[in-house]
Amino acid sequence: MKKGLPRNLRGNLFGGITAGVIALPLALAFGEASGLGAISGLYGAIIVGLFATIFGGTQTQISGPTGPMTVIVASIVATHPGDFRLIFWTIFLGGLFQILLGISKIGKLINYVPYPVISGFMSGIGMIIIILQTGPLLGFESQGTPVLAFKDFIKSYHNLDVQSVILGVLTILTVFFTPRKISQKIPPALLALVFVSILSIILHFDVKTIGEIPSSFPDFQLGKIPVETLLALIPTAFTLALLGSVDSLLTSLVADSITKTKHDSNKELIGQGIGNLLSGCFGGLPGAGATMRTVVNIKSGGTTRVSGVVHSMLLISVIIFLAPFASKIPIAVLSGILIKVGFDIIDYKFLKLIKYMPKYDLLVMSIVFFITVFYDLILAVGVGIILASLLFAAKVASQMNIDIKDVEHFEQEECQDKIKILHIDGIFFFGSASHIIAKAEELLGVECLIVDCKNIKTMDVSAIFALEDIISRLHDVKAEVILILNNRSLAVNLLKLGLSKFITKKDIAYDYENALKKASERTKSCS
Repeated sequence: MKKGLPRNLRGNLFGGITAGVIALPLALAFGEASGLGAISGLYGAIIVGLFATIFGGTQTQISGPTGPMTVIVASIVATHPGDFRLIFWTIFLGGLFQILLGISKIGKLINYVPYPVISGFMSGIGMIIIILQTGPLLGFESQGTPVLAFKDFIKSYHNLDVQSVILGVLTILTVFFTPRKISQKIPPALLALVFVSILSIILHFDVKTIGEIPSSFPDFQLGKIPVETLLALIPTAFTLALLGSVDSLLTSLVADSITKTKHDSNKELIGQGIGNLLSGCFGGLPGAGATMRTVVNIKSGGTTRVSGVVHSMLLISVIIFLAPFASKIPIAVLSGILIKVGFDIIDYKFLKLIKYMPKYDLLVMSIVFFITVFYDLILAVGVGIILASLLFAAKVASQMNIDIKDVEHFEQEECQDKIKILHIDGIFFFGSASHIIAKAEELLGVECLIVDCKNIKTMDVSAIFALEDIISRLHDVKAEVILILNNRSLAVNLLKLGLSKFITKKDIAYDYENALKKASERTKSCS
């Protein structure tokens, strides 16, 4: 019998430790970039990582602060400088919304956010991180938005801090160009963090550092705020919840593909929500499922929730035992690490296919990207979803087939002129309703119109009102209308929704022959 730890436990310990080692420099960097301080990133990595692991729906997922979540927090900090209560309340509400999304079992609906919106937003986030971190790498003050960062660079470019630039460049060279043989054993970000920080200490560089890191656990951070202020935070909190949910569920799919398992989407959202809610309570950054950390955990042997717990325990030990060293880490080093993160977030897969991309998808991606980088993160998501939905509706509406045909059933030519058939084929909804109304003028000369609805795949209220409008116009000129429907339940619903003002059950047929019979009986010269 072999001695030592069981293989399963050994794999989970090694997976958790490896993920924690990767998470450490990123947590510190994200915390500093957010404007809340490096310790906030560590708190977020510990709290979200621990509780999302325990309560989430993906066994091997490692959660913690991510680039997109950090950028949103940084934008809130820029809007409410110094008022950390509002920021932590926003994180708390974001977690609460995620829990509600999970409980209401609508987590999978998040998968319907169009890919060009996600691509434009993520690439925009990557670009924001690169722009915002270039300043601190050069020794400038950190800025809250790309526009402010550009202005600050123009104003301060002649005041470069040479020592910060040296440390930043060394960090970038390390994270981008560490040989694969080394990077497979030691994460380049950790290598840069330790190596360049020690070099800075040895050379006595006088550069900005992350400062004192408490070696104790955080206090409760949610102070009292007015209800109207709380309500004003809801849009930002919901965006935080939406983004964190999309990020986490995409990572869950990656984990599924490697482990050949299936995650529980709704449970995952509940777990992420609990983690973010508690992180907001105790001054941590919000987080989400982190793809790189999750993949490394699995590849290193992590198979259960134990690995996620080990990841958080490792980070707790850093706060307890390594706080004095961590306080001496230069800001320029963290900026160099984050610039690499920014490049990694950009969606190169989409960019490589730009020349083959449908123009509508490219339009949506571009608009979301520019609004994200230069205006507002929350507006970018909203505009992107609305624009993508409208363009999709227009595309579907254009594929709907509406034909007006003569009836060839009758020998008398006057019958063919007096009875027409309106064929509607496809999805009949608000986007295509205007098309059928445009046909109304062509129908006003008939004595009887047969509306063939048997090939309609779905119909919404806008479509029903459009149909009602045509029937109303025909009734005004004393014309008869016969509907051909698929089933009686649809007929009942249409009558309830307003068509009963113009038609009765006698005006409804369920096959072509019956409709023609009804039409001929009501047209004098054809009876």
